[in-house]
Amino acid sequence: MKHLSYPLVTLFVFLFCIHQAVAQPLLRVGVAGLSHDHVHNVMHQYKNGQVMIVGIAEADTKLVQRYKRSYQLPDSLFYPSLTALLRHVHPDAVLAYNAINEHLSVVEACAPEGIAVMVEKPLATTVKDADRIAALADRYHIPVLTNYETTWYDTNQQLFDMVSNQHTIGEVRKMVVHDGHQGPKEIGCSADFLNWLTDPVRNGGGALRDFGCYGANLMTWLMQGKAPIAVTAVTRQLKPAVYPKVDDDAVILLEYPGATGVIEASWNWPFSIKDWEVYGTGGELHALNPKDLRLRVKDKSEEVPVRAAVYRDNITYLADVLNGKIDAAGKDLSSLSNNLIVVKILEAASRSAREGKRIVL
Repeated sequence: MKHLSYPLVTLFVFLFCIHQAVAQPLLRVGVAGLSHDHVHNVMHQYKNGQVMIVGIAEADTKLVQRYKRSYQLPDSLFYPSLTALLRHVHPDAVLAYNAINEHLSVVEACAPEGIAVMVEKPLATTVKDADRIAALADRYHIPVLTNYETTWYDTNQQLFDMVSNQHTIGEVRKMVVHDGHQGPKEIGCSADFLNWLTDPVRNGGGALRDFGCYGANLMTWLMQGKAPIAVTAVTRQLKPAVYPKVDDDAVILLEYPGATGVIEASWNWPFSIKDWEVYGTGGELHALNPKDLRLRVKDKSEEVPVRAAVYRDNITYLADVLNGKIDAAGKDLSSLSNNLIVVKILEAASRSAREGKRIVL
């Protein structure tokens, strides 16, 4: 038999890889709730063939009808509750798009069935709920993950690598995160979303919770999963007529051994912003957005070529957690260990703002 030529071998390997990729089954997910506007992300992933939705739990019939029309979804996908959904289908994971204080009930329903859960940020409104979620995850051996938009930013992943692995700017001394926009009502969030997002119980607070969680998440990651020594926060109501029940602006100070973190979270920015500045003993790295990263050493500032991150969306990441390619017990941005600390930081920040004092963790 004649040996295959090099081009033919290359073609064969290429076609084999394509076959293997196509052969990978889609992740089968259930959706818990439709009131969080981030649910549009998974709907687009479903329509684009990136994930299979096997059931949607939503009690609000008007909301159900709206999503049926918008995404041409069949009646067979919908259930009045998550319990009813789980009686009929067994998804690989459930994605929670409901109020933050309802995340615990999602885990309570899924954990005994051995079903993984991914919630939208933050993990919970209280440390008590977060600890209960952790106990259920441990008892039933399921991953419970938290999804942040900023997790999938190429720049954030590269900044972490340059600081933690390449030691490009030396020892970390200060971190500053700005997160927010003009306000959820101002940018056109749905009434269903606003109904709980501006509720002090269902969301846990206002801008402090909604956007403060991003900075707490990133800083916990960069600090190798360690909690801060203390938390101090100031909140304001700059638009009480629009958001009468919750804060709409917050500054949170995190104290670490040898480093300080400053989180500026607001529904009062003149534009949408999600950036991250890290200052070290030898320079500064600034992730301005998902694509632009700058390095400054002394008086020299330069653009850093940004690599594509290994994981650029929650579904690909979640699939690899369930396939055992990623350690669910790790300390990355989506991990339970990281997000338990995030909830502790947010609860301490709310208490600090309310009582006007520094809270030692």
